[in-house]
Amino acid sequence: MNPIVVPTREQVSPANQALFDQLQQQLGFVPNLYATFALSEQALASYLAFQNARSSIRGKAREVINLVVSQVNECAYCLAAHTALGAMVGFSPEQILDIRRGTAPFDPKLDALARLVKQVALDRGHAEPALLEAFFAAGWTQENLVDTLVVIGDKVVSNYLHSTTQIPVDFPAAPAL
Repeated sequence: MNPIVVPTREQVSPANQALFDQLQQQLGFVPNLYATFALSEQALASYLAFQNARSSIRGKAREVINLVVSQVNECAYCLAAHTALGAMVGFSPEQILDIRRGTAPFDPKLDALARLVKQVALDRGHAEPALLEAFFAAGWTQENLVDTLVVIGDKVVSNYLHSTTQIPVDFPAAPAL
């Protein structure tokens, strides 16, 4: 039996209750993963601040990173959530599957990003020079590289939280590759 139980609003601190209220208002529900962060007095606020910080990586590019890293880490929760979010930013189901494999053949710039992210995630932060060269040749900047690594870190944190806790996934399951 899983020792981690997703807390309800009434079971978390007043500060986290306020964050639950904000999430409820923004998303229509409090995702189980966010609720699990609220088992800590500070983790939910810290994670939301980290996730919502200003970045040169936004929209489709951010979802590419989220999907690739979640696939590498085999995180069922984040794959489910980011499959839904990927569709919301305009990726087709086929494109989402390509991205999860670490490519984006439909867009050269996103392809360079996906390939680099997959290698960095697989090799724990190490990047082959050829992938970095392709990343920059595709039009990404040094700022984008740093922000890409920050987004990878964000996703690793949530992937690890789910992998460790195995809290229930409250999004439709992502299709198998």
